[in-house]
Amino acid sequence: MKLVSWNVNGLRAVLKKGFLNFMDEAQPDVLCLQETKCQPGDVENVEWPFGYEVHFSAAVKKGYSGTAVFSRAPTLSVTEGIGSAEHDQEGRTLTVEFEDFYLVNVYVPNAQHELARLPYRQRWDADFLAYLQKLEQTKPVVTCGDLNVAHQEIDLARPKANGGNPGFSNEERAGLDAFLDHGFIDTFREFEQGPDHYSWWTYRAGARGRNIGWRIDYFLASAALKSRLESAWISPEVMGSDHCPVGLELK
Repeated sequence: MKLVSWNVNGLRAVLKKGFLNFMDEAQPDVLCLQETKCQPGDVENVEWPFGYEVHFSAAVKKGYSGTAVFSRAPTLSVTEGIGSAEHDQEGRTLTVEFEDFYLVNVYVPNAQHELARLPYRQRWDADFLAYLQKLEQTKPVVTCGDLNVAHQEIDLARPKANGGNPGFSNEERAGLDAFLDHGFIDTFREFEQGPDHYSWWTYRAGARGRNIGWRIDYFLASAALKSRLESAWISPEVMGSDHCPVGLELK
């Protein structure tokens, strides 16, 4: 099963930049999008590729956040949110149940400038992990999306200059540590241990062309799925957003 995740930084914008061609070429079994920035009605006239179920979770605030899942694999259920009034107003999660695992598409809140939203981000991390642990009581879990944190120094081009900044603060990194300590696997690092692999680049100063980036988009998988990990990858050649797609193939 081929799973792909992409923060598109506006679905309506990326539709004008070859998004449907990307779907046709990539042929994912499941495609998870973050930061769709739209309501379902905003794209109701789009002719999506044949064979996909399409599910949206939109923020109450229009033009903000949002997630979507396209699946041509049979789904048993689709759930918006994580059951928290505090967290479920921004369309940040969609949980898709398959026969033998859950797939949770997530757009994690940014800690914001000067870490203004860090306390909320820390509550989010703890509550989201608890949600995944509850799902694991039933079947294994894959969670993917923009986690808005570079985990280790190898995961961004300029770690020294960004220490303590949003996305590379000790608190946010510790938040991701908690998922891995619980047993979740950073699937990309199962297959690639080297540097210079990034999934997001600022639009400023030609950063993408010089590969001055951050790896903040992930697939995490329950330890029970380790034997099924076939490959994991990042696709920096795919344009259209300040992020690029990341992928995971399960046996």
